[in-house]
Amino acid sequence: MVDVKQWLSDEEVASLTARSDLQGLILLTYNWVAIAAVFCVVSYWHNPLGWFLGVLLLGGRQLGLAILMHEAGHGTLFQRPGLNRFFGQWFCAFPILSSLKGYANSHRGHHARAGSREDPDLANYVAYPVSTGSFRRKIFRDLSGRTGLRNVLALVKGEGGDLMTRGAEQQGVLIQGVVANLILAIVLWVAGVGELYVMWVVAYLTIYPLAARIRQLAEHGNVKNLYDPDPRQHTRTTLANGLERLLICPNRVNFHCEHHLLASVPCYRLPAFHSLLRSRGFYDSHERSLARGYWAVIRNAVLG
Repeated sequence: MVDVKQWLSDEEVASLTARSDLQGLILLTYNWVAIAAVFCVVSYWHNPLGWFLGVLLLGGRQLGLAILMHEAGHGTLFQRPGLNRFFGQWFCAFPILSSLKGYANSHRGHHARAGSREDPDLANYVAYPVSTGSFRRKIFRDLSGRTGLRNVLALVKGEGGDLMTRGAEQQGVLIQGVVANLILAIVLWVAGVGELYVMWVVAYLTIYPLAARIRQLAEHGNVKNLYDPDPRQHTRTTLANGLERLLICPNRVNFHCEHHLLASVPCYRLPAFHSLLRSRGFYDSHERSLARGYWAVIRNAVLG
């Protein structure tokens, strides 16, 4: 295990872990404004290419909501717990048919056991590296909607996917998720572009699962040692460009090694955390914990 105090002073840790209601509100507003902008642009640029780009961008924004749900689950999106619960649930989790409480319970187990064979998320990345054929089949399942439909059916049946809720409780989550989506559909209908809600559904069933798969691969797939408690061994930070941040790693989720080192750092402070660690040699002789872009991650994790 790595002690963050080997690399940072107590004052620096306090500064990096400081939470801000204003910062959280700005980040949440940015994500929903970006979603609204996609719908607005496609409403004016109403052609097949516009719809295709709209679905692509909305899938990335749905992943963005999942990341903000993740932040709220850690209690780091806002300073006040009540704001994390309310906004994390209604504005992040429910629109993507998820549960803040269920996700947070599951995710705590991942953080407690990452770097061991008891990691509950191990099935998402333990198989890497994989063959080219295997990876192509995974992509086809995602883009054809099979992965998304399987996840939705699991919710309907109460099998849960990543939720640690079952039975009536999970059915309640599903109902609330449907209500949140109905509100979104009604807003679009009142705006005179109700048909654009189809883009949200298609993105959820196709692009969102693919983006989530690539993100999981980058975070823990084909790392140096999945069973070493040092986050530089079992986790990876990916240095992403603007397009990758838009589609695959929204809201600074690419700084995943930093997140596992100190999960109480809000996502909006992760770039500063990363810069401090690099300047102090945290990654020296651990270069495999850093990837230069997501294509490099995929190329190294997929065998020809």
